[in-house]
Amino acid sequence: MLKDISLGKYIDTGSPLHKTDPRVKIVMYIVYLVVLFMIKSPEALVAAAVVTLAQVVVAKISPKVVWTSVLPVLPLALFIFVLNIIASKEGDVIFKWWKITVTNEGLKLGSIMGLRLIFLIISTSVLLTFTTTPLKISDALESLFKWLKIFKIPVHEMAMMMSIALRFIPTLIEETDKIMKAQISRGADYDTGSAINRVKGYVTVLIPLFVASFKHAEELAVAMDARCYRGGEGRTKLNPLKMTGKDWAAGGILLAGAALILVIEFVIH
Repeated sequence: MLKDISLGKYIDTGSPLHKTDPRVKIVMYIVYLVVLFMIKSPEALVAAAVVTLAQVVVAKISPKVVWTSVLPVLPLALFIFVLNIIASKEGDVIFKWWKITVTNEGLKLGSIMGLRLIFLIISTSVLLTFTTTPLKISDALESLFKWLKIFKIPVHEMAMMMSIALRFIPTLIEETDKIMKAQISRGADYDTGSAINRVKGYVTVLIPLFVASFKHAEELAVAMDARCYRGGEGRTKLNPLKMTGKDWAAGGILLAGAALILVIEFVIH
């Protein structure tokens, strides 16, 4: 069910990656994002798979949890795979039917594009949501982009909105699951019938979900107002972020993994 979706969940396993400064993880996530989109060879893709798997092992995240984070994007990855196979006309022809031609270069490109997306989702989950609380993500973003305050950009408020959005993803998923179960118990059917009828059926989920979302937002606003929240100006932090030697070492190891992928892509390949 929807409650099995792990997007936005923080899973405390006490791993070294959990204890690493969130600023390091955010910077390295951006680095991996860039590196993954530079991959064009199977050898570099294998290196990316090894580096991504190493992150999962170090974070001590179970394969089941990783699978639930990847499952929602599998249809999109499959669509990208098929689209690249059909669009590519280069290389030796493997299969041809009507106007559809499958080549070895098309299979190669489709595999790289599809797996690239999957590795990106896993890195996003492991480096950010699974190993970092929304509050720490908010603090890290505020720290990394505090220089934008020069241009009168409300960095604290933007970071707060992002952390609240991450925090409420699991809540809304759980709320959706409860609403669907309640509607099914009243005779609602979301699995049979035409596509149009099934889409119409989901209206019975969306309306209560919107009502519940507004209710959660109002409760949060009241709670923040009761605690005299007036934005980031003049506020102090109970646990300010501090870089240690272990954080620099963790960043160096993660950077070495990204560098290995680039070396295989541009030097060895």
